Amino acid sequence: MRFNFRSRRKEELSFEESLGDEWAGDFGVAETPLDLKVFAAIKFLAVLIGVLVVGRIIYLVSDGHFYRARAEANLAQVERLSAPRGIIFDTNGKVLAQNRAVFLASLMVPEFLKQRELRDETLKAINDILEIKEDDFWKLINKEGDEILGNLVVLSVDLNQDQIIKLKSLNLPTLKISQGFTREYISGPAFSSVLGYTGIVSPEELRQYPKLGGQDWVGKTGIEAFYEEELRGTPGVLVKVRDAKGNILEEKEEEKSTIGREIKLTIDAELQNYFYKRLSGGLKDLGLKVGVGLVINPKTGAVLSLINIPSFDNNIFSSYVSAEEIEKLFSSLYRPFFNRAISGLYSPGSTIKPLHALAALSEGVITSEQEIFSPGYLDVPNPYNPDEPTRFLDWRYQGSVNLTSAIAQSSNVYFYIVGGGSPRSTKEIPYQGPVIKGLGIQKLNEWWDKFGLGRVTGIDLFGEAKGSLPTLESKKEKKGEAWVLGDTYNVSIGQGDLLVTPLQLLNYISGISNGGKIFEPFLVNSGDQPKLLYDLSGYADNILEVNKGMEKTVESSRGTARTLNDLPMKVAAKTGSAQVANNTRENAFFVGYAPAENPEIAILVLVEDAREGSLNAVPIAKDVFYWYYLNRIKK
Repeated sequence: MRFNFRSRRKEELSFEESLGDEWAGDFGVAETPLDLKVFAAIKFLAVLIGVLVVGRIIYLVSDGHFYRARAEANLAQVERLSAPRGIIFDTNGKVLAQNRAVFLASLMVPEFLKQRELRDETLKAINDILEIKEDDFWKLINKEGDEILGNLVVLSVDLNQDQIIKLKSLNLPTLKISQGFTREYISGPAFSSVLGYTGIVSPEELRQYPKLGGQDWVGKTGIEAFYEEELRGTPGVLVKVRDAKGNILEEKEEEKSTIGREIKLTIDAELQNYFYKRLSGGLKDLGLKVGVGLVINPKTGAVLSLINIPSFDNNIFSSYVSAEEIEKLFSSLYRPFFNRAISGLYSPGSTIKPLHALAALSEGVITSEQEIFSPGYLDVPNPYNPDEPTRFLDWRYQGSVNLTSAIAQSSNVYFYIVGGGSPRSTKEIPYQGPVIKGLGIQKLNEWWDKFGLGRVTGIDLFGEAKGSLPTLESKKEKKGEAWVLGDTYNVSIGQGDLLVTPLQLLNYISGISNGGKIFEPFLVNSGDQPKLLYDLSGYADNILEVNKGMEKTVESSRGTARTLNDLPMKVAAKTGSAQVANNTRENAFFVGYAPAENPEIAILVLVEDAREGSLNAVPIAKDVFYWYYLNRIKK
């Protein structure tokens, strides 16, 4: 028997073969032929999936660097390396501010918020190891505000070895130890008014300087703040490679941190230290607390010394200080952080008289030889009560004085008249002196403006005040009263509503000393020519007459600074006492320059609440002049 296998195989595989009624019944199905569209759809789906897979492969290959970076990030810990700030030197190259490497302890805010079970242990470590009380801790956190969320807060900026070991042994994810730099100031209190201080960046400063991190230091005041961008270094990047378990396998410094720019000041450190000690000692001997010292080179505007007392040690911000200690400093009645030299507003007293003498000469109000008699007072008739004139006092009997002797003896009557004019003569009070019109308040304002009073000088420090110049309108606005002759008399001798800063006062005196050129004061020499603010050299002849009066202040037996006459160099000067607090207190001023014939320095001394007026300021100035002669001129 022959079998046809090919035929049988074909029959078995035939799609048209019937299942038979019995089989169909058993499976409960009916025989139905498949539509060819189904096979087309399957083919299309297969092709689409293939295209998608190939496309994804191509995408992954082309963007592989991104995923490699992510993979490396998962295996690497990137840390920001703090950069040291630029070193600050004095004019002779002596270091005033430098860096010190430190370890910092910081609170990891996300971990502290997330891991509630670690909070008590963290607070205990902060209290026991860092010696930060819980109240101080919460004050620090609240001070930072909501902007610290997702960031860190620096708790201690100078950990010792014992603290580092104890914190590391706890292995708390809420606390981080890192390396950084803090500032170290040489002779802190003597230079704090100039240098200022640095501190950990605040949320506001992070917005101002977005490239900074939460552990960076920034300048808060002084040179540190004004030259922040120059002094700040460039942070580096440290990468720590980890295995899958987080263990550190390798550390590599991908970017090195670079130190900030060095800055050289005009400050003479030796002069600054001496002036600070002498002024501090002088105040202590008098039982006083507040004083200012300034030295400027009148040829350029370079500031050689700038001192405020009381001061503070700017090194305290380089280590942990309790909130109570900081608050005590900032709330002190004597305001040690207030830079009186550039921001304090004072009535200048008689130190304004050289300016008014120059104005009177230049405006033709008086000649240098013309004399005015001072019996020790000036009576102004009272139209409402002729028997009771208004009396304006001189500080003593002066006799007949001209411009030179009026400056030297500091005659009030002379400057009442050249400033406000002669009083009206009446039968009850006959005025027998020369009739002088006087400058008047408007001309006085013009001359104050010529010397830059009422404006900032532009010194490279933040916080400089403009001062206040009285006008006819200002009195009306402030007090609702009209300006009267007595107001002009008061401002003519530096009293009343005329307010200047010590820096403005000495800057104008520098202009008198050098023939009329007033420069912008500066602490950092940019290398450019000194910036000339005001040029009054057109009044040089009249300025020479004023110089004679300031020289006679020292040389004359009746001069108010005659005790300087035995110095080994010629000094020109002017003293002044300003009544304050409704005439219950007195501020003492001294301004002067030397050598008088070719000035190298102009000096200001201010003693607040003086016991004997200008007599309290003159001895301090004398010793500073003598030191400068021995250590800078004689050498």
